[in-house]
Amino acid sequence: MRPAVTREIPLALYVHLPWCVRKCPYCDFNSHAVPSAGVPQQAYLAALLEDLELALAESGGREIASIFFGGGTPSLFAPQAIREVLSGVHRLAPLAAQAEVTLEANPGTLERGRFADYAAAGVNRASLGAQSFDARKLEVLGRIHTVGEIDAAVADLRAAGIDNFNLDLMYALPRQTLSEALADIERAIELGPAHISHYQLTLEPETPFATRPPPGLPDEDTAFEMQLACQERLAAAGYAQYEVSAYAAPARQCLHNLNYWRFGDYLGIGAGAHGKITRAADGRVLRTARLPHPIRYLSAATPAGRIAETREVAAAELPFEFCLNALRLHEGFDAASFESRTGLARSVLERPLALAQARGLLAERPGGGWGPTPLGRRFLNDLQALFLPQ
Repeated sequence: MRPAVTREIPLALYVHLPWCVRKCPYCDFNSHAVPSAGVPQQAYLAALLEDLELALAESGGREIASIFFGGGTPSLFAPQAIREVLSGVHRLAPLAAQAEVTLEANPGTLERGRFADYAAAGVNRASLGAQSFDARKLEVLGRIHTVGEIDAAVADLRAAGIDNFNLDLMYALPRQTLSEALADIERAIELGPAHISHYQLTLEPETPFATRPPPGLPDEDTAFEMQLACQERLAAAGYAQYEVSAYAAPARQCLHNLNYWRFGDYLGIGAGAHGKITRAADGRVLRTARLPHPIRYLSAATPAGRIAETREVAAAELPFEFCLNALRLHEGFDAASFESRTGLARSVLERPLALAQARGLLAERPGGGWGPTPLGRRFLNDLQALFLPQ
């Protein structure tokens, strides 16, 4: 891949803040309960900025297009802490003039008026982990917030002038009926978010729910019925589905996540953060991961010592890695984007593209390129697997 092309690949920044008040029984993210001594904010902030300085060495001076504070529960960090990180970003790297800056938040950890301080620090988008508007379902999921706190958090967002916000919702919850799943959608629509993430509860390995599944989980057919009914209601309310679990009002897609799905580059800083960078020097695609446990992460003697893994993505693996992401999008991809993001010729896709189209999983788009069919979206794993190295 030519270095000049590499420099055109968008660059994002992911900041992992790994602590939660309490870990939910379905969660397999790298998150940890707040220690008895509290969150070591200052030590962690210093480590984050050291990580960033090291990671930027491979970026080729590209500007950062978006920033996402994820977790864990980033809203456990004070607005001043978020301000310090963003000030450090401004000091160390060029930041796009209209950069999207998202903060994940748990409605149960927010004080009234806090979003005004986050907005003043530079946050212009939020993602609220609502999950459900049914108090009993929230209890089963182990959530620490109430339905009233979701409403209060949205009101606080609007008062702070942040109207670009996402609500996370889950379906196929224990003992959930179709009407209850739709009721959650209705409550979300009433709050008028710019974006809704709607995804099925799954039993992830090594979680309490996987070890002891909650009773009353809907079967596969019922879950699919919920998915279709909720998709239809969201579409009627003006939320277009643009990814497997992402729905947005017009022009309100999550730019940070779009960069992931379009195989853009991203720096990952913080405990357990993952990154993907296309080296400006030679076009090689590298993936990095930092030490996942906060204690080990903070105990590392140097920023390089916090890196748990660095690996080059082999050329034979790039088609699958690209399609694993791009085929999650309804828009699919075109040959030019594949070539620019991987450095490979479009001819390497001829066989899997032909197989996918023959099986009805993929179709040519009117304007060029390919996108998953409704059948392909339902059996996405099968579609993606066609692009695995032979």
